[in-house]
Amino acid sequence: MADVFPEDPALPHPALLQADWADRYAVISPEPAMTAIRAAQLALGQSPAWVRRLLDLRNRVVAPFGLKAAEMKLGEAGSVGTFPIVSERDEQVVLGFNDRHLDFRIVIDVASAGAAGSRVSVTTLVDRHNAFGRLYILAVTPFHRLIVKTTLGRLANPAVVSR
Repeated sequence: MADVFPEDPALPHPALLQADWADRYAVISPEPAMTAIRAAQLALGQSPAWVRRLLDLRNRVVAPFGLKAAEMKLGEAGSVGTFPIVSERDEQVVLGFNDRHLDFRIVIDVASAGAAGSRVSVTTLVDRHNAFGRLYILAVTPFHRLIVKTTLGRLANPAVVSR
């Protein structure tokens, strides 16, 4: 995770103009000319077992509140991991969905890092609709940051990007 660095997210963001919470992390990947969808698939397509267990726990905790379950959709067209694709271009992919308590987007941007490879950044945007949405983000933020840093950090590993 030492290769992952935080950045200031810019709000408002075109992927979710009404977002009132955001964070952003970036990493340099040794793969030159990486596309955003490849970065998303490498980082989010195969979550570590501990992330899957946290996701299962999250689903059990929020089910009584009528929130959408996040399910791993390995290989499903139109999604990366648990996240539906909202839009896709070579240099950016937007993932996410809307729910009763909040709307969220994960924006993965890629750009050239010259001889070092590709610069990949992940911006998480959230529009919290109500007190439950604010409480939910407060509760999950420490886990979210750890997951983002871990999954994004995979892109700095030459063994991961050489697949």
